[in-house]
Amino acid sequence: MTDTKTPTRARVGPLLRRAAELEAATWRSLYAWARRRPLPLGPGDEPFGYLGVVKPILGIFIGLSVVEIPIFDVVVTHVVPWRPARWIVLGLGIWGLLWMIGLFASMTIHPHVVGDRGLRVRLSSGIDIWIPWTDVEALRKRYRSLPSSRSVQVEQEGDRRVVSISVGSQTSIDVLLRRPLIFDLPKTGSTPMNELRLYADDPDGLLRSARGTPVSQTVSR
Repeated sequence: MTDTKTPTRARVGPLLRRAAELEAATWRSLYAWARRRPLPLGPGDEPFGYLGVVKPILGIFIGLSVVEIPIFDVVVTHVVPWRPARWIVLGLGIWGLLWMIGLFASMTIHPHVVGDRGLRVRLSSGIDIWIPWTDVEALRKRYRSLPSSRSVQVEQEGDRRVVSISVGSQTSIDVLLRRPLIFDLPKTGSTPMNELRLYADDPDGLLRSARGTPVSQTVSR
């Protein structure tokens, strides 16, 4: 008889580990951001943020959480007779608020980085990939709105595979590769990619900072 639980456990285990790693990284980012530590940049490195498109949304959620915590505290205190319920709800509310601030912090202190040797593409503390300039054929500015809100999306365009690392369901820069590369990203596995698309608040500045890389200024939506 086949044990159907083993494949399930094999899938769940890595997911739980990754979730725990991301959770820990969020709290580390909050700690580093609160201490106002400078970004760890090397000589010649230039950071480029990507938070602008989602900053209003995060701000709204954080503001609502600040308002909701005392409201729920009052409601639970007067409605639920079980006293520990108040502390459980209060704890969850504070945890949720700090987690969202931690996400904001993580996206702030992990920007994309343009350096002398290549491009570092990041998204919060969960995505961090390095592309040497020798593997970049060209950079192209092009705004795209994606149909899904997933951070990592893979598309097949003819015989080419494209991975998008989106923020707010948007990308603004296409990175055309000289050869197919394998990225350590969710959804991509060991499949080589021909192009990577990312979002940056200042795509023009990032393109200007590219070291000797051909640039196309095509802009469209």
